Amino acid sequence: MLAITPIYAALIALLYVTLSVKVILQRRSDRISVGDGGSKMMIKAMRTHSNCAEYAPIALLLIAMVELQGAGGLTLHVLGLTLLAGRLLHAYGFGRTPQIVILRQIGMGLTFTAILVAAIANLVLAL
Repeated sequence: MLAITPIYAALIALLYVTLSVKVILQRRSDRISVGDGGSKMMIKAMRTHSNCAEYAPIALLLIAMVELQGAGGLTLHVLGLTLLAGRLLHAYGFGRTPQIVILRQIGMGLTFTAILVAAIANLVLAL
Protein backbone atom coordinates (compact mmCIF):
# COMPACT_ATOMS: atom_id res chain seq x y z
CA MET A 1 0.00 0.00 0.00
CA LEU A 2 1.21 3.47 -0.79
CA ALA A 3 1.12 5.80 2.20
CA ILE A 4 3.95 8.30 1.65
CA THR A 5 4.23 8.81 -2.11
CA PRO A 6 0.66 10.18 -2.34
CA ILE A 7 1.67 13.07 -0.07
CA TYR A 8 4.31 14.22 -2.54
CA ALA A 9 2.14 13.44 -5.55
CA ALA A 10 -0.56 15.68 -4.08
CA LEU A 11 1.86 18.52 -3.31
CA ILE A 12 3.38 18.36 -6.79
CA ALA A 13 -0.14 18.25 -8.28
CA LEU A 14 -0.87 21.53 -6.46
CA LEU A 15 2.30 23.00 -7.96
CA TYR A 16 1.25 21.73 -11.40
CA VAL A 17 -2.19 23.34 -11.12
CA THR A 18 -0.59 26.60 -9.98
CA LEU A 19 1.70 26.56 -13.01
CA SER A 20 -1.31 25.75 -15.24
CA VAL A 21 -3.19 28.77 -13.88
CA LYS A 22 -0.14 30.95 -14.59
CA VAL A 23 -0.24 29.80 -18.22
CA ILE A 24 -3.96 30.59 -18.43
CA LEU A 25 -3.49 34.03 -16.88
CA GLN A 26 -0.61 34.79 -19.25
CA ARG A 27 -2.78 33.71 -22.20
CA ARG A 28 -5.50 36.11 -21.07
CA SER A 29 -3.01 38.91 -20.48
CA ASP A 30 -1.41 38.50 -23.91
CA ARG A 31 -4.69 37.55 -25.63
CA ILE A 32 -3.18 34.34 -27.01
CA SER A 33 -5.54 31.46 -27.74
CA VAL A 34 -3.13 28.88 -29.18
CA GLY A 35 0.64 28.61 -29.12
CA ASP A 36 2.92 31.27 -27.70
CA GLY A 37 2.03 34.18 -29.97
CA GLY A 38 5.68 35.20 -30.00
CA SER A 39 5.40 36.39 -26.40
CA LYS A 40 8.50 35.73 -24.30
CA MET A 41 6.39 35.75 -21.14
CA MET A 42 4.02 33.18 -22.66
CA ILE A 43 6.93 30.96 -23.66
CA LYS A 44 8.36 31.21 -20.13
CA ALA A 45 5.01 30.31 -18.52
CA MET A 46 4.51 27.40 -20.91
CA ARG A 47 8.02 26.02 -20.43
CA THR A 48 7.85 26.33 -16.64
CA HIS A 49 4.61 24.33 -16.69
CA SER A 50 5.89 21.83 -19.28
CA ASN A 51 9.09 21.19 -17.38
CA CYS A 52 7.07 20.10 -14.36
CA ALA A 53 4.94 17.87 -16.59
CA GLU A 54 8.05 16.31 -18.12
CA TYR A 55 9.95 15.42 -14.95
CA ALA A 56 7.46 14.96 -12.11
CA PRO A 57 5.60 11.88 -13.44
CA ILE A 58 8.65 9.64 -13.89
CA ALA A 59 10.06 10.72 -10.53
CA LEU A 60 6.78 10.03 -8.72
CA LEU A 61 6.41 6.69 -10.47
CA LEU A 62 9.91 5.66 -9.40
CA ILE A 63 9.30 6.80 -5.82
CA ALA A 64 6.00 4.86 -5.73
CA MET A 65 7.79 1.72 -6.91
CA VAL A 66 10.43 2.17 -4.20
CA GLU A 67 7.63 2.41 -1.66
CA LEU A 68 5.85 -0.66 -3.06
CA GLN A 69 9.10 -2.61 -2.73
CA GLY A 70 9.17 -1.89 1.00
CA ALA A 71 11.64 0.98 1.41
CA GLY A 72 11.57 2.73 4.76
CA GLY A 73 9.70 5.91 5.47
CA LEU A 74 12.84 8.03 5.88
CA THR A 75 14.07 7.02 2.42
CA LEU A 76 10.71 7.84 0.88
CA HIS A 77 10.45 11.20 2.60
CA VAL A 78 13.98 12.13 1.55
CA LEU A 79 13.17 11.21 -2.06
CA GLY A 80 9.84 13.05 -1.94
CA LEU A 81 11.25 16.17 -0.31
CA THR A 82 14.18 16.23 -2.73
CA LEU A 83 11.80 16.05 -5.69
CA LEU A 84 9.40 18.61 -4.24
CA ALA A 85 12.18 21.05 -3.41
CA GLY A 86 13.64 20.58 -6.87
CA ARG A 87 10.36 21.25 -8.61
CA LEU A 88 9.60 24.30 -6.46
CA LEU A 89 13.06 25.81 -6.88
CA HIS A 90 13.07 25.21 -10.62
CA ALA A 91 9.59 26.67 -11.10
CA TYR A 92 10.42 29.74 -9.03
CA GLY A 93 13.87 30.33 -10.51
CA PHE A 94 12.84 29.73 -14.12
CA GLY A 95 9.51 31.53 -13.83
CA ARG A 96 10.94 34.80 -12.52
CA THR A 97 11.85 37.74 -14.72
CA PRO A 98 14.75 37.89 -14.87
CA GLN A 99 15.41 34.23 -14.14
CA ILE A 100 17.19 33.26 -10.97
CA VAL A 101 19.50 30.87 -12.74
CA ILE A 102 21.07 29.35 -9.62
CA LEU A 103 17.62 28.32 -8.31
CA ARG A 104 16.78 26.82 -11.68
CA GLN A 105 20.05 24.87 -11.66
CA ILE A 106 19.68 23.68 -8.06
CA GLY A 107 16.09 22.69 -8.82
CA MET A 108 17.10 20.54 -11.75
CA GLY A 109 19.98 19.06 -9.75
CA LEU A 110 17.59 18.04 -6.97
CA THR A 111 15.08 16.67 -9.48
CA PHE A 112 17.76 14.59 -11.21
CA THR A 113 19.05 13.41 -7.84
CA ALA A 114 15.58 12.19 -6.82
CA ILE A 115 15.14 10.39 -10.15
CA LEU A 116 18.58 8.78 -10.12
CA VAL A 117 18.48 7.70 -6.47
CA ALA A 118 14.95 6.30 -6.90
CA ALA A 119 16.03 4.45 -10.06
CA ILE A 120 19.06 2.93 -8.30
CA ALA A 121 16.96 2.07 -5.23
CA ASN A 122 14.48 0.26 -7.49
CA LEU A 123 17.27 -1.76 -9.07
CA VAL A 124 18.78 -2.67 -5.69
CA LEU A 125 15.41 -3.62 -4.19
CA ALA A 126 14.33 -5.60 -7.24
CA LEU A 127 17.53 -7.64 -7.53
